[in-house]
Amino acid sequence: MRVLGRLAQSLKAWSARLALAQEAVAAVEFALIMPLMLTLYLGSLELSQLITVDQRVTNIAGTVGDLVSRKNGWVAAADLTDYFAAATAIISPLSTTGLTQVVTEYYIDPTTSTAKVKWSQSYNGGTAKVANTVYTANTIVPASMTSISKGSYVIASEATYPYVPLLGLFFKTSFTLYHQNFYAPRYAAIICYNVATCPTP
Repeated sequence: MRVLGRLAQSLKAWSARLALAQEAVAAVEFALIMPLMLTLYLGSLELSQLITVDQRVTNIAGTVGDLVSRKNGWVAAADLTDYFAAATAIISPLSTTGLTQVVTEYYIDPTTSTAKVKWSQSYNGGTAKVANTVYTANTIVPASMTSISKGSYVIASEATYPYVPLLGLFFKTSFTLYHQNFYAPRYAAIICYNVATCPTP
């Protein structure tokens, strides 16, 4: 019985000392929370990079479309090439490899609301639309734009970019970012490509 009593007292004393011990508590807590904090930190880096690149692709499409829509009467081939090249700089300091652009002007039929391509030009490997065909793209033409442009013209600007993940920890493979913007010509008339006059519907 004495042995059991001394053992009970020893356990009680040891438990009391353990409850008061503070050595290495911070290290243990850090070891427990570190994986979560590291995951959140790296994830925020990856996500912020993706958001930044996506916004730049949007700006590229918007910049070229806006510049073309400001032209009065026609846009020269050299000017459009300059617009494409200038917009490409927006993606810097990232690589411009795979960045493609397409600008298309189409006419909205006042009766059927069908969008018909007048002309289309591409840059850096983009695929231009075929003239006199129904306009199709990855994004449907907004109903509001079609509604206000019946019997008139619309400038559509597209930008495509293959995004390569910053770290590859959360997004394992590259994927394509795509944006398309629409603009009504500022002078409410057709904008010809590389000629001063062109046929109108």
